[in-house]
Amino acid sequence: MKFLCLCHYDAAAFAALGPADFDEVGAICAPRDAAFKASGHVEMVGSLAMPHDARTLTADANGSGERAGPYADTPEPFGAFFLIDAPSIEEAIKVAQLHPTTHLGAKVRGGIDIRPVRMIEYPGVAAA
Repeated sequence: MKFLCLCHYDAAAFAALGPADFDEVGAICAPRDAAFKASGHVEMVGSLAMPHDARTLTADANGSGERAGPYADTPEPFGAFFLIDAPSIEEAIKVAQLHPTTHLGAKVRGGIDIRPVRMIEYPGVAAA
């Protein structure tokens, strides 16, 4: 089964980080990221732009519209995502716990939302 994992962080804590903090975050992340990717369950990893770079499309009775910003303005925006393949949510949790986000609590707090994916389509890709 596939699981979409959405990493969120404390925006105020992130904004307060200085150069030395980023060096420390990098030192924390590198070995954990390697172990995470070596788990054999990670299919895709992505980093998201800052929330102010987002655009949201809305649908209402008059059609669709666009507005600046993310869907929800929150003090804990999403900053990254990954897709894993695991036999159960319990196994997905074990894999997600390897991700660097779960080791940055002292710096940027936040966490990971783990969501089972019910269906994935790859338009334009021939079925095997």
